[in-house]
This record gives sequence, structure tokens and C-alpha cells, in this order.
Amino acid sequence: MGPNSDASERIARIASHLNPMEKNECCSLRVGNCRSKGGASGFKVAILGAAGGIGQSLSMLMKMNPLVSVLHLYDVVNTPGVTADISHMDTAAVVRGFLGQKQLEDALIGMDLVIIPAGVPRKPGMTRDDLFNINAGIVKTLCEAIAKCCPKAIVNLISNPVNSTVPIAAEVFKRAGTYDPNRLLGVTMLDVVRANTFVAEVLGLDPREVDVPVVGGHAGVTILPLLSQVKPPCSFTPKEIVYLTERIQNGGTEVVEAKAGAGSATLSMAYAAVKFADACLRALRGDAGIIECAYVDSKVTELPFFASKVRLGRGGVEEFFPLGPLNDYEREGLEKAKKELAVSVEKGISFARK
Repeated sequence: MGPNSDASERIARIASHLNPMEKNECCSLRVGNCRSKGGASGFKVAILGAAGGIGQSLSMLMKMNPLVSVLHLYDVVNTPGVTADISHMDTAAVVRGFLGQKQLEDALIGMDLVIIPAGVPRKPGMTRDDLFNINAGIVKTLCEAIAKCCPKAIVNLISNPVNSTVPIAAEVFKRAGTYDPNRLLGVTMLDVVRANTFVAEVLGLDPREVDVPVVGGHAGVTILPLLSQVKPPCSFTPKEIVYLTERIQNGGTEVVEAKAGAGSATLSMAYAAVKFADACLRALRGDAGIIECAYVDSKVTELPFFASKVRLGRGGVEEFFPLGPLNDYEREGLEKAKKELAVSVEKGISFARK
């Protein structure tokens, strides 16, 4: 094979990464054997909604993760441009783009982890329930494809309202006969990230040194930071407790209003999603002691879905931790959270069962 043939082969390989579903006439490369030379061993990750406000930053950050060997980017619009842009980063993960419903299944085949930020963002005046009718249908469609193409994958669900979309996903997987409750995780990490940041501001600490458990759900009063269990141990005045709790619960609204119609919490959400995805990948690798908060199928309370601390392993959730001792303020908040959460869960289940 001459120099020209070698060059054609290399060019075709690059083109196949960017547009893997298109046959390239230069050579016989196919999706199955298309791989960059020296690609790192690791996990295969798909991002559904990769061209959106969260998805683009999320895709860039996942390309930087050394545990990712193959990164599939899917969306209904603009995926080729995002894929081309991110593929220029000199990190090991091989990036492939998938565009539109016809390529959804190909984006999912063989994936170890699927991250779903797909859906419309919040706008000023919108609640997460206002997003329901659009995003519920999107999540249902995506999960039907997951059940068919990668039923053993860990699923990180970001699409709001998470309190309802996770139950929708569960019902879809049940109907397909593929439901493993330990592999479906609603991402509430942004609530934890905000709690760590806001508490650190009050205490004058580095946020990386602070750990605030946040339980319940991922909307308004369902977000319950357990300030009595903050690490390092500390105490707050009643005024500080109210201030911190309400700011953590309304963190998303704070960003929506600050952006004045130009978007929602996309950057911090992408950061939080990558932080949680990295925990899942380290658990898949077999690392011990991976403990995070997540919204999951749970028996921690009487509700079928609830966010609390869980230990992650190769099979997803491997251990649930109890809520621990709560003070009077937290017990009152828990009752408020459960009341609203029950309605959101039922809304999701009812939608999926139509």
C-alpha cells in the first residue's frame, strides 16, 4: 500500500468518527472497526442531547475524562458541528456524532453509561412542572431505545422534571422487561454542588472540603439539605439555616433570573453531571467507597423514588444509606418534600402508563 493509500485510510478513519453512520467510499472502514490508533481502554459513554445548553459543556468535559474511551454524541440537531469541534481536543476518547431519530439506536449500541440532558430548558417564570409535557415525551422515546440497544447500561437522567422523568424511565424499562432499579439514577448532584458552595461561603471554607447531604428530590421544597449532618461538623444559627435551605432550593431559579431569559443553569449542571458520571465510571471500574446522593428507586422512605446517599458499584446502586438523625426543621421539611414528591412521582407513572 502506497503513501496515497495510507493517507486515504487515515482521512477515512477521521471522517468515520465524525459521521459514523455514513459509508465512506475511500475504504472499507465501518463503525465496528473504526477506532483511532492508540485509543485508551475505558468505558463507552453516550450523551443524549449533546448539542444543547447542558449537552455541549457536558460533552466537552466528558471528552476530558480519562476513563472514557468512546464518546457518542446524539441530538436531533447540530450534532455534526459539536462533534467536529470536540473531536479536535487532544484527549484519548474517540468521539462519534449521531444526528436524528434514525441514528438514535446506533448511538446507543454497546454503551456502558448513558447520560440524558435532552429536553427544553427552564425559562423565566417556568417551574419544572411546566417542562413536563415536552420533556416527558422526549425521555420516554430515548428510554425505549436504551431498553432495546443497551439494557445493561447505567443511565444518568438529568432531563427535568427529574422527580417525574425518572419514574417515566422506570415504567418504560419495566414494560420492555429490562428494568434494573439499581442502574437508573436521577442526577441531583447540582443540589449537592450548590449546597457545598453556599455552606462553604458561610463558613469561610474551601467548597471541596465541605460535604452536605441533600435528600428528597430535585425541585423546590423537595430539595432538602441536611445541614445538621454537614462535614466538617459545624453549627448554624436559625437564620443561617433558613437562608441556606431556601437558597439551595431556589438555586435554579437564581440562575434563570440572573440570565434574564438567556438560559438556565447549564454550566454548573454540566459540571455536576460530569462529577456524578465520573463517580459512576469509577464505580464501574471497581473502585471502592463511591458514595453520592442520587434520586433512585428507593425504600429509604415510603415513597417509590427518593434522593439519598447511595454507594455505587459495578452494578449501579449497591447500598442505600438511611437518612440519619434529623432535627425538627429537617423533619418538617421532609414532610413537605414527601407530599410534593408523591404528586410528581405519580404524574410520571401515569404519563408512562397511558
